Amino acid sequence: MAASIESLFVEIASLEEPIEELQTLKTAILSIPVSALRDTVSGLRLEVIFSLLNTNDREKIELCVDILGRILLALSPVHLAQNCRVELQAGLKHPDDTVKILALTQIGRMVLNHEAVTEIQNNQDILREVIHCIKGEKMTVAKEAIRALAKLSHSKAGLDALFRSDLLKDLKDVMATSDIVRYRVYELIVDISSVSPVSLGYCANSSFISQLLGELTGDDVLVRATAIEMVTTLSHSQHGRQYLAQQGIMDKISNMITGAKSDPFSSFYLPGLVKFFGNLAIMDSPQHVCETYPAFQNKVFEMAIDPDPVMTGVALDTLGVLGSTVEGKQVLQKTGEKFNAVLKRMSKLASGGATELRVRCLEAISLLITLQAEQQTEDLLVLTESWFHLLSNQPMEMIRNISTQPFPELHCSALRIFTAIAPQPWGQRLMIGTPGFMEFIVDRSTGPTKEAKDAKFELVGALVSSSTAADILGSQHYLRLRSYLREGAYYVTAVATVTTEGAD
Repeated sequence: MAASIESLFVEIASLEEPIEELQTLKTAILSIPVSALRDTVSGLRLEVIFSLLNTNDREKIELCVDILGRILLALSPVHLAQNCRVELQAGLKHPDDTVKILALTQIGRMVLNHEAVTEIQNNQDILREVIHCIKGEKMTVAKEAIRALAKLSHSKAGLDALFRSDLLKDLKDVMATSDIVRYRVYELIVDISSVSPVSLGYCANSSFISQLLGELTGDDVLVRATAIEMVTTLSHSQHGRQYLAQQGIMDKISNMITGAKSDPFSSFYLPGLVKFFGNLAIMDSPQHVCETYPAFQNKVFEMAIDPDPVMTGVALDTLGVLGSTVEGKQVLQKTGEKFNAVLKRMSKLASGGATELRVRCLEAISLLITLQAEQQTEDLLVLTESWFHLLSNQPMEMIRNISTQPFPELHCSALRIFTAIAPQPWGQRLMIGTPGFMEFIVDRSTGPTKEAKDAKFELVGALVSSSTAADILGSQHYLRLRSYLREGAYYVTAVATVTTEGAD
């Protein structure tokens, strides 16, 4: 095979239009596993294929990209840095986006290798072209460039190359191209800043972070909405949160929530502000965030009863996130009637309306009433039980009715609520006390989809693994559940058929 690939290279080099030979070469290359390809291709004159990219012939470019993509993947990053750097740099300026992506992908491999990256860092021209790819028309090209530069910044030498050289000016010039490109650069800066306090320092010292934070209060509400998304991503790391706190950003965003009442365009960016604090609550402490920034919690409750489904959906997601922790449950419980009113509103939303909002509502409810075995103190069990009963006079029937409606996503979300109460003794007592419910659990004819079968199996598993289930449900039901679990999620009962000779 190696000999035939080598001869194809020779033949291709001698022809003006080697389309058939390229197709044959592609087939030959793809038939060899990448692990076995390295020895076969390491000595080949790859410039033969690279030179064929200088054409407008779409078919020829596609074949060459497929061939080179496979061959270059088989070669080590060091080999590429030493032997293909010029060709890859040319690829970054190629008019065809697939060629740019091919080059960027390989450069991304090289910058992760400590030997190969030295070759790249010492060649500003190639990095300059990568930076210029951020402003490409196609987002796929820009994303690959951002990915490669973010990888480069994982080392101090890479950070120095990008932020302490002439490349910094290139990055700022590219940033000035348009609003869209500016936010691509912000995406890169946030990616780099998230790696470590050191990398955040480089970005802050280059004024990128302060520029991003300044966008939060800009005149363009759409720009503001995008900025808050970026800042939320920055807050995912502990050092990012510390930096934002030092810059007073939490207070600024809290004030923006308060001021949103008087802004007729706040619906564009308000959901992002709420998501920011929702993320912060989970990363740090629900109690600290809600007590320090009461405007956040009040706004979530307001949004939960807002007729705008966008606002309601964000509120539901945020309440689910807050209530997924014990501390968050306790914070919500402290608000008394305020949260009780929200729960009643959630009950109405879950029972009727747009399917997507109903699903988000059911998912939030399941998170709110979930208690793991190790969390089941007497007070918390009373809390989750009281919340469940606020949903309806007959909450078991309400959720079961939702689960029987002909929408798979509603069916699965309703089952997840039953799974949430399954490990809790009060939930088990409700199940055994609801006529026909234990039969409903083990009935395999309900919910024919894979997702439904998985959800039902998870419910059964939650019951079987509970230490109180056998006593509360009784041995007969408990053994049937164990049998269901042993048979598996996709078990099908064999149905015997009898054929009578001579029957029609």
